[in-house]
Amino acid sequence: MEEILQQVRDGQLTVAEAKSQLATYENLGFAKVDHHRKKRQGFPEIIYGEGKTTEQILAIMKAILAKKEDVLITRISKEKAEVILQKYPKLMYHELARILSYQHEPSKPRSGYISVICAGTSDLPVAEEAAVTAEVLGSNVKRIYDVGVAGIHRLFDQIEDIQSATVSIVVAGMEGALPSVVGGLVAHPVLAVPTSIGYGANFGGLSALLTMLNSCASGISVVNIDNGFGGAYNAVLIDRMVMDEGLSCF
Repeated sequence: MEEILQQVRDGQLTVAEAKSQLATYENLGFAKVDHHRKKRQGFPEIIYGEGKTTEQILAIMKAILAKKEDVLITRISKEKAEVILQKYPKLMYHELARILSYQHEPSKPRSGYISVICAGTSDLPVAEEAAVTAEVLGSNVKRIYDVGVAGIHRLFDQIEDIQSATVSIVVAGMEGALPSVVGGLVAHPVLAVPTSIGYGANFGGLSALLTMLNSCASGISVVNIDNGFGGAYNAVLIDRMVMDEGLSCF
């Protein structure tokens, strides 16, 4: 702000130009792009791609890139991503996660990692949404997949990696029991993500959601059904606090 005011004083910027640079958001008519999100929350505004047209996504993305911020677009179809990649080939499409991303600079090396634990292969799209989101937001990620309770020995084979994480994201459908098991084995926070995977009585993920909400293990927080992004966002906040402030979960 001081730099902009000095430029106005020195005649290098007009008042209108300074006002534009100091604006907290940019009004595109159909969307108001929040350019101060990073100042308040540590991350730039993230674009939810589902329900938006390709043209709307491109306009929002252009506004974010103009501020030299990183881009993260979630829930974007392959068809929309291909159109955007033709105009912005430097972006990367993560097909399984349905995420389109761009980082101006690689993330700085960090110690510690988030473990993303997935019950079954059918849950992978949600797990990958969580893993890719966490990586784009600057955290290290260790993927531990297909370790559901139906073959719990697979989970125990990975227990050292799980226990060494700063925080775990646990993704499961069906009856959603995996977060309770992990919660009873670790000394760090667990973010539980129910998925809509399961047969009829799963009720589109409702049974997994209720199981996780009613877990008897302590230290478990639950996000909404199929919300891998939400689990990752919370996990990255915890990871940053632990690694940047030298906190310990023990």
